[in-house]
This record gives sequence, structure tokens and C-alpha cells, in this order.
Amino acid sequence: MKRRLARVLIAACLWSPALSYAGNPDRQGEAGGYELLLNPWARNAGLHAMTTSMAYGVEAMQINIAGLSKINKNEFVISHTRLFEGTGISLNSLGLALKMGESGAFGISLTSMDFGDIKVTTTGAPEGTGATYSPSFFNIGLGYSYTFDKKVSVGILLRGISENIADVNAFGLAIDAGVQYVAGEKDNFKFGVSLRNMGSPMKFSGEGLSFPTSNPQGGIQYPITVNQRAAGFELPSMLNIGLSYDFYAGTKSRITAVGNFTANSFSVDQMGAGVEFAFREMFMLRGGYRMDLGVPPSDPQHNIYSGLCGGVTIEVPTKKDSSGRFAIDYAYLATNPFSGTHNFSIRYKM
Repeated sequence: MKRRLARVLIAACLWSPALSYAGNPDRQGEAGGYELLLNPWARNAGLHAMTTSMAYGVEAMQINIAGLSKINKNEFVISHTRLFEGTGISLNSLGLALKMGESGAFGISLTSMDFGDIKVTTTGAPEGTGATYSPSFFNIGLGYSYTFDKKVSVGILLRGISENIADVNAFGLAIDAGVQYVAGEKDNFKFGVSLRNMGSPMKFSGEGLSFPTSNPQGGIQYPITVNQRAAGFELPSMLNIGLSYDFYAGTKSRITAVGNFTANSFSVDQMGAGVEFAFREMFMLRGGYRMDLGVPPSDPQHNIYSGLCGGVTIEVPTKKDSSGRFAIDYAYLATNPFSGTHNFSIRYKM
């Protein structure tokens, strides 16, 4: 049964309706729920989330769910992201991964966007009425991953997405699936495929779409309320294919080369590469570059996250001869426009 499940998940990742429209700039902006593309976890953000082949633990739930089971015991991560510096928008996330048996793991992640307080304006008070509002964008993910013979990992995740303001809201469901494979004497070579954000269309509804008008027929005029019908929108589905290779210098240092290709259903495709250096697996420095395929940076259709990225990690054991570890991660991602994005994460491996 487990082997059959693995075959189904691998087939699902290799075949995707997203491939039919991958890299189609004519569909740019037609999707919604773009907060699903924002990566809150600093360790992987330092490589532009191009870690499809090597992401593990809690952070794998945002990149490749197959890596969730690659933890020794349990893991807890909390993060804060200052998005698009200068806009006042932030992203707050927390996640928990629980080991289930020797080869499985269950995870839960919660992510919320904070837009701050926005002034309520009207045609009569364009500078503001004195009132404010704040949109609420929230999603929760529940995932499971299993590793076969310590070589092949598969996983699936269900995510609920909620977007609302005071009188308008939308809700949708998305599914992620992924596969990771490792090979080599020290598991140096890693390969991964992930299919993300495949789900139901979303549609806004609520009292905010109603407006008062007069009776369109009859001699007697009286006010009525009319409901507008909002158009639905698709989720930003994507296919990621990545690989990485570890080079060891003695027993203390590691250098990992990373490459990744992203096929986007509603924007141009992307490709990038990066490098991570680790000393004693306690100090890690990483950086990378990602570019849009066929679109110059001056083109308005380019992705905001294209260009350079970098990050650093400090990870220490909580006790001597213990598997528990505490880590602090930071990442910076260049953006065009705005002044970049800053990611901060705290991880605790139990």
C-alpha cells in the first residue's frame, strides 16, 4: 500500500495541468491568493526558496512537503518577515512537525499577513474619515510525509486559505504534493519535485458587494439593494524541480550547490542557483540568484523576487550529547521595486 501511494504521488508531481500553461505571461495577474507564494522561513528564503531537493522539517511545508519527514524527532519554528521594505506589510508564521514512527511525520503551519491600519476614505473625505480597517489574510496547512528506505520521501499537504475584510470574504482549499530522492555515499546528491497550490477557485462574497439603487421599473420609485456577482479566480499553481550536491572538506565543512527551475502557471518561468557553506553544521552562510526566463528586469511582467538573495544561520545544541538544537536564521531578498524583504526565524529541534 505504501509503495502504491509513493507511485501515485510521484506521478502526480510529474504530470500537472500547470505544465500546460507554464510560463504564460499572457495570464499574468489572472490568479489570486498570491500570499501562498511568499516564503516565511528564513533558512530557505536565503536561497530564494530554491531548496526543492533539500528542504526538510517545518519549512518543507512551504517548499516541498516530501521533506517534512526528514527530522530526527520534533521541530518547532516561528518567524517574522518584513515584506517589501517601505510598505509596512509583514508576515507572521509558526509551524510544528511531529515525528510519527521511524519514517513518517505530521506537520501543521499557520501563516498570517499584517497590512497595518488602512484609512477609510470616501469621495467626500478623500483624506480619510477617521476610521481604519485591516484586511485579514490567513492560511493553515496540514501535511504528512513518509520516507521509504531512507532514500525516497513523498508527502501531501492540504491548505485552507482565508481572505477577508469587514464585509467581504473568500475561502479556498489547495493541495501540495512532493517527492525527494537522495543518493550517493553520504547522500550527497539530492533531487526533488514539488507541485504547489493546486486547488479550488476562490470567489469573494458578502455584504460589501451590495449597493443601494432605485427601483428600475414601475411608476413608483423606491430604494432597493442589489448584490453584485464577483468573478472567481484561480490559485497560483506552480511546479518546482530542484537538485543539489554536497561537497565535504574534511569532517567540519560542507559546501552545497543548489539549482532550481520553477514553472509558474500565471507568470513567467524562473531558474536560479545558489551555494550554502556550513561549518560544523553550526554556522551557515548562503546566497543565490534567481532570474526570470525571457523577461528582462525592466519589463513590468517580471517577478518581484528575481535577483540576489542571502542568509545566515547560527545553530547550537541545547545540551551536550543531545539531538536537541536551537537556531536563529536571517535572510535578505532583493526586490524590484521596493527595498527588499527581511526574514527572521527561530527554530527549536526537540
